[in-house]
Amino acid sequence: MPISNVHEVIKQRRSVREYSSKPIPDRVLRRLKDALRFAPSACNFQPRKFIFVTDENLKTELSRIANNQSFIARAPLVVVACGEPGKAYKRMAGYKNSVDIDVAIALDHLTLAAASEGLGTCWIGAFDEKRVKHLLGVPENLVITVIMPVGYPVSANLIGPAPENNRKLESEIFSKNYYANA
Repeated sequence: MPISNVHEVIKQRRSVREYSSKPIPDRVLRRLKDALRFAPSACNFQPRKFIFVTDENLKTELSRIANNQSFIARAPLVVVACGEPGKAYKRMAGYKNSVDIDVAIALDHLTLAAASEGLGTCWIGAFDEKRVKHLLGVPENLVITVIMPVGYPVSANLIGPAPENNRKLESEIFSKNYYANA
């Protein structure tokens, strides 16, 4: 069931590793694409591209390349997130490139939009980038930052708020005015 309150969506989003075969409707895919497209980036350079993989053979090969995480292939959609370092803001914090942050912001928008639609996602960082590039024809000048399966969880108990005791206490992560160790 779709959720419209952003705070509820944030609490509902969890990493899902078991997907049903239910297809994602085109109207929902359009909203997911909009979530990626409208995400902010440094100087609005938007140095990112996303490959929506739905082909069964490609998904299976991606799951192999990603340390044999077979659940990736069972998702109806796998988003491969690419960054364009040459088109990113070059002076983030005065010295570094913004590409990883720009891609991550867009993917975070995707995870929240997906959760609002009742879909699950999972951030996958364990993969062989060279093999993914070769498989999908990604140019050498791009970086692949994340592979993200997207789909309906196989059961309702895979979504919903994480237990409160699964999160650090506020005192462990927040300080005021100056850095403080907890």
